[in-house]
Amino acid sequence: HKAITKKFKKYHMFGFTGTPIFPDNAGAIRNVEFTTTEGAFGDQLHSYTIVDAIRDQNVLPFKVDYIRTMREEDEILDEQVSNIDRERALMAPERITLVSKYIMEHFAQKTRRDSRSYSFAQLINVGEVATAKDRNKVKEVKAKTRLTGFNSIFAVASIPFVKLYYTELQKQNELLPPDKRLKIATIFSYSPNVDTEDESPEDTDGLDQSSRDFLEKCIADYNAMFGTSYDTSADKFQNYYKDLSLRMKNREVDLLIVVNMFLTGFDATTLNTLWVDKNLRYHGLLQAYSRTNRILNSIKDHGNIVCFRNLEKATNDCLLLFGNKDAAGLILLKTFDDYFFGYDDEQGKHHPGWKELIEALLTKFPLGTPIPGETAEKEFIKLFGTILRAYNILVTFDEFADNHIISDDDFVDYRGFYNELHDKYRPKKGELTNINDDLVFEMELMKSIEINIDYILFLVSQLDGNERHDREIIIKAMKSVEASPDLRNKKELIEEFIESHTPENDVHDQWQEFVRLSQQRQMEEIITSENLRRDKTLEFMRQSFRDGNIREGGTEIAEIIPPMGLFGNAGVRRAEKKKRVTASLKEFFDRFYDISGGGFYGG
Repeated sequence: HKAITKKFKKYHMFGFTGTPIFPDNAGAIRNVEFTTTEGAFGDQLHSYTIVDAIRDQNVLPFKVDYIRTMREEDEILDEQVSNIDRERALMAPERITLVSKYIMEHFAQKTRRDSRSYSFAQLINVGEVATAKDRNKVKEVKAKTRLTGFNSIFAVASIPFVKLYYTELQKQNELLPPDKRLKIATIFSYSPNVDTEDESPEDTDGLDQSSRDFLEKCIADYNAMFGTSYDTSADKFQNYYKDLSLRMKNREVDLLIVVNMFLTGFDATTLNTLWVDKNLRYHGLLQAYSRTNRILNSIKDHGNIVCFRNLEKATNDCLLLFGNKDAAGLILLKTFDDYFFGYDDEQGKHHPGWKELIEALLTKFPLGTPIPGETAEKEFIKLFGTILRAYNILVTFDEFADNHIISDDDFVDYRGFYNELHDKYRPKKGELTNINDDLVFEMELMKSIEINIDYILFLVSQLDGNERHDREIIIKAMKSVEASPDLRNKKELIEEFIESHTPENDVHDQWQEFVRLSQQRQMEEIITSENLRRDKTLEFMRQSFRDGNIREGGTEIAEIIPPMGLFGNAGVRRAEKKKRVTASLKEFFDRFYDISGGGFYGG
C-alpha cells in the first residue's frame, strides 16, 4: 500500500475482502490508517456479507455446539487468574482426556460416518445376536459398511496443546480395532504472533528443538500411514504441507490437528466439522468456522462447529460485526427442540418438526394400507422427502440418538415404498419433465442412510434351515434391497444367490464366487447375442471397471462391434446396434460394479 501510494500520484484503489478489518477487530495495533480496511481503501463501496451468501445458498449455515469441559466455578478463572494459571487448568490431563474421548465417540456422528444407523440397529436385532460368532459378524459388517462421510479439523491454542491432544487421541485410537481407527495428522510451524498472523508452511526454523522433534515424530507417523518420506527440512516440509492439503481434500485424513494453519484460505468441500479448543474472535473466528461451510451435496447441509471453550459471546459478537443484529437467526442452525418439535419463523410460518412429520406419516400412510391414487402418492413423496431432510439435520444432534419415534423396520419399509414411487414417477429416458409437477425426490439423502451388500450378506449368513426363521430373514433382506436405490436393480441377482446359498460355507466367499460366475455367464450372453468382438469387449469392460464408469464417447464401443457393411441402411443399423450394445453394457456395469469391489471377472 505504501509503495503504490508513493509511486502513483493519481490512482483509484479498491479491494475485496471476506473479513474486513474494523476498529473493533483491529487488535492492539492502533495505526488505523493502515490496519483497518476503510483506512487502507477508503469508503465502503458495497457489502455482500455471510448473511447474504447463506441466504443465496452460496455457502452453508453453521451448527455450533458448546461443550462444557470445566466446572462452572472453574470457568471464572478467565477473569480472576493469570493466563499461565488458566492455561494450566485447560491443559489438565483429565480435561485433555475427556475432550479427546468426546471427539473419538462423536466423530462418526458429526462427520456422517455412522449414517447407516438404521442398518446397524437392525443388525443388533437379527436373531438376537445370541452367539459370539454372530456378535463378531455384526462387528465385521459394521466395519465394512462404514461410510466415507466427511472429515474434520481440530484447532487448538498452541503447540503444547497439539502435543497433548495428538498423544492422547492416538492413545485412544490404538484401543480401537484396526479397521475403525481414525487417520490422525498434525502440522504446525513457527509464527511470531499466533493471534494475528498465519503460520507459514515454509518455515520450521523458528521451532524450539522439543517442538521440532515432536513434529518429526508426527510426520514419521504420517509417512508410515501413507508410504511417504517427508520431514521438517525446508523442502520436504513444504511438500508435506502440499500432500497433507491434498489428502484432506480427498478425505484420506480424518482428523487434522492445527494451531493456525489450514484455518484461513483452505477450502475443502469434504470438510464439515471443526473442533475448537482455542480462543477465537472476530475475523479469525469467522475464517475458522468457514472452513466447514463449503457446499458439496444435499447430505452436507451445514457446517459443524464443536467448541470446548465458551465461545458463545465471541460467536455472537462476530456475527453482529460481520452480519447484522439478526445474523445469528440465519447463520446458525436452530435448536434440537425446534427441529424435533417444530417452530414458527419471524413471518409466523410454522415449520413442522420431526415429531409432527412422523405422526403425520404414520397417521396418513399406515403401513399395510394401499395409498389411494396419484394425488395421495405425490403427497407421500413430498412428506417423506421432508422427513429425509429433517433426519439429515437431526442425525448430528446428540439428543436424537435414541429418539427416532418410528421403528427401524418401519422406516426401511417406508423407504422401500419411496423407492417404488421414485421408479414410477421419475421421467423415463427420452421423456420430458412436466414443469408443472413440483415433485422432488431426495435420492441423495436416501443414499446417506443406505444399506449396502455387506448388510444383505450378514442377513443371509443368519439362515439356518429353520423354515420360519429363514422366511423372516429373507423378507427382511428383500425389504432392505427394496429400500436401497443402489440395490434395487440387483434384486433378481440377490434372490438367485439366496436360493443357492449353503449355510455351512462362508457367505462372503460364496458371494464372490457367485458374482464371478454370474459376471462370466452374463457377459458371454451379451457377446454371443450381439456377436461382439470378444477380446475387445472384455478389455473395454476391464477398463470400465477400473475407471468406475462406461465411456460412451470415443471409438471404444464402435471397435467392439463387428463390421456391418458400407451400403444401404448399414449406417442406421450400426447406430442402432451401438445404442443397444451400450445400453446392455451399462446395465451389466450397474448390476455388478458396486457389489464386486470394482473387479471385473467376465473374461
